[in-house]
Amino acid sequence: MSSPPDRSLHLTGASNFRDLGGYRAADGRVVRWRRLFRSDHLAALTAGDTQVLEALGVTRAVDFRGGSERAAAAYQLPGVVQYPLPIEPTVVQGMQSILAAGELLTAQRTVELMCLTYRNFVRHNAPRFADLFAQLLRSDEPLVFHCTAGKDRTGYAAALILLALGVPRSAVMHDYLLTNDCYRMPAASDPRIAPEVLNVLWRVQSEFLDAALQTVDEDFGGLDAYLAKQLGVGVAAREQLRRLYLQVPVAA
Repeated sequence: MSSPPDRSLHLTGASNFRDLGGYRAADGRVVRWRRLFRSDHLAALTAGDTQVLEALGVTRAVDFRGGSERAAAAYQLPGVVQYPLPIEPTVVQGMQSILAAGELLTAQRTVELMCLTYRNFVRHNAPRFADLFAQLLRSDEPLVFHCTAGKDRTGYAAALILLALGVPRSAVMHDYLLTNDCYRMPAASDPRIAPEVLNVLWRVQSEFLDAALQTVDEDFGGLDAYLAKQLGVGVAAREQLRRLYLQVPVAA
């Protein structure tokens, strides 16, 4: 059997650009390679990176960044249609509020902010993720979805996609945590923020995604009900999603 493609595309201008392919679903099929990509923002891509995306046939980019984020790091890619689905960032604002109040910003406080952010993805941002699934169901043309770092809004979106395709939670968590191996953290810009706090902010922890999935279970009656009632992805849509993005593994 030939070796599977690299999961990381090793781009120069987007360190967290990865393929969702290859994960095995519960029915034995696997997620198709080179169809679904997750990434940090695409505004720093080099000419060589752009050529890679062209070779991959990427025609759609779903952008979860908020308005100011998009304005500060806008991009245009040849042959790629952008679909902005803005989810405004809240963690940094929460950190700034703590500092402005003269309170101590600890790593644990930052973990709590991150978990709250993930719960709010579930409770308050369902329309954006519903639009993502509508785009996925439109065709199987290669698509990349991203935010700024490609770890939180994008990480939750990737988890939803894989879970909807029937990939077990253990594999979903594995994919989520790969950010810690791939993402290049930016340089510190605020001397008031300790390194251990930045390490929470710019990395991912299993408890962040667990907070979201626990909210799905507790507030919405589980994944099936959440997908169907909040995201518009019922039984028929999930079957269509699986037809588009799963395939029978090639025999040795």
